Amino acid sequence: MLNGEVGRICFFRLSENDDVAESIKKRALESGVKAGAFMLIGALKQVTLGCYKKGEYVTTQLGGHVEVASCMGNIAVDEKGETIIHAHIVVSNEKGEAFGGHLMKDCVVGATAELVIIEATGVNLQRAFDQKTNLKLLKLS
Repeated sequence: MLNGEVGRICFFRLSENDDVAESIKKRALESGVKAGAFMLIGALKQVTLGCYKKGEYVTTQLGGHVEVASCMGNIAVDEKGETIIHAHIVVSNEKGEAFGGHLMKDCVVGATAELVIIEATGVNLQRAFDQKTNLKLLKLS
């Protein structure tokens, strides 16, 4: 377990055609947030979901307009100091059917999306590559 304090709370609006994952990382970098959590709501016109299986992500693509019912994740840095975001997302269609998984590249904003980043201070949140899982896992020591 690591303990930190809440620093700034930053609010952003994403625009139509923005890539969600790229935009979250960009906003974290521009704000200088190296550790924290985030949440996002909004509308998407294209979705790519990932499901971790045997060391890799199997992806599913959804077309058409959907609402982001929930998207949350964390911000950390890897061994090289690169900002890493890790997020999961649940979207729903006009029938209320929900689909969820790991937030992948190619989730494209429809009308708009709203992002809140909560900065953690006094903590060095890092991810390190784990050969067994083929993932960059959080280091909590």
